[in-house]
Amino acid sequence: MTPGDEDAEALLRLAVDAASEAGALLASWRGDIRPEVINTKSSPTDVVTEMDRRSEALITERIREARPGDSVLGEEGGQTAGAPVPDGTGAGDRGAPAAPGRVRWVVDPLDGTVNYLYGLPDWAVSIAAEVDGIVVAGVVEVPRFGESFTAVAGQGAWLHRGSTAIALRCTLGVTLGQALVGTGFGYDSGRRQVQGEIIAKLLPHVRDIRRGGSAAVDLCSVAAGRMDAFFERGLNYWDYAAGGLIAREAGAMVGGLGGQPESTSMAAAAGPELYRQLDTFLSRLNPERDAPRSHERDALAGRGRGGLADPERDVSGVIGVLRVRRARTWQNSPPESGTTAALKALQPRSDCALRMKGDGVLRWLPTTTARGRRTTT
Repeated sequence: MTPGDEDAEALLRLAVDAASEAGALLASWRGDIRPEVINTKSSPTDVVTEMDRRSEALITERIREARPGDSVLGEEGGQTAGAPVPDGTGAGDRGAPAAPGRVRWVVDPLDGTVNYLYGLPDWAVSIAAEVDGIVVAGVVEVPRFGESFTAVAGQGAWLHRGSTAIALRCTLGVTLGQALVGTGFGYDSGRRQVQGEIIAKLLPHVRDIRRGGSAAVDLCSVAAGRMDAFFERGLNYWDYAAGGLIAREAGAMVGGLGGQPESTSMAAAAGPELYRQLDTFLSRLNPERDAPRSHERDALAGRGRGGLADPERDVSGVIGVLRVRRARTWQNSPPESGTTAALKALQPRSDCALRMKGDGVLRWLPTTTARGRRTTT
């Protein structure tokens, strides 16, 4: 196989089917109970739910059914090699390894887990396909908005809503002072301190800042012209593999700072001229650093007590919302004035929690628009 158009399109079809099915699985949770946090990763606020793992297992199973010899790099399961594949010579039947370096799938089964946990709509399933180390196809499925972003290398980027497809183009001709810039924050307290300092210095020089909570969705927002630029330190490859291709195919530059490729150290995306302006501004602030460890910050994050905060004793909880745990359900404080009262979709409660007028299932509506030409498929 070569990274040609026909092969890349076939890989995209498989990715789209798997992402759609995983998105439907995730969206099947309607908010009656909050998904259980079953683990943490880099910090007590970096959570994993059972739905993350179920989504990745489903995606991996679909890929293995169609292409058993491919390797899969997943956020939750790490990298797993493909099974030996018969090659017509009998070598595969004798257990010889599959040909190395051909196709690898890069999977984020639930990008925006904290959003998902709280019932916020900005979360996605992200799947990219590499051929010989080059990403040739990618999909970012955003179920709560009924949107699927796709790209094949050299064939542009597209937004799909039902049977309608919209060709995507990033915004061009926007200066830094007029730019709507997206970003995100890491989970380590020292990294967050520096990221807050960077934002404080950048904010007076841009139109505004947005923090959506899903890097995959943010990169697609750049592709669709919903944001002018995006940057974040600390992303993993699965966070930007598919979204980065989609942004590139929509005309954006995607990379790190100072001519470096995008990486965990820094990933940024914007139209070419704006990218250069953002690169120059950020480089002067030395954003690719973390603050020294602080016992006070660690204690506030729950690590100062030797690990994850005990929700039975500490009502500040794991993710910063006042709550009391009863029988594996959560009772939260009432919303502030002006917020939605549809708490059933946002805040699972025990039977003894106070019910509020207007309780019900929150329905997410696609309220944003994408720039591009409309076609039908």
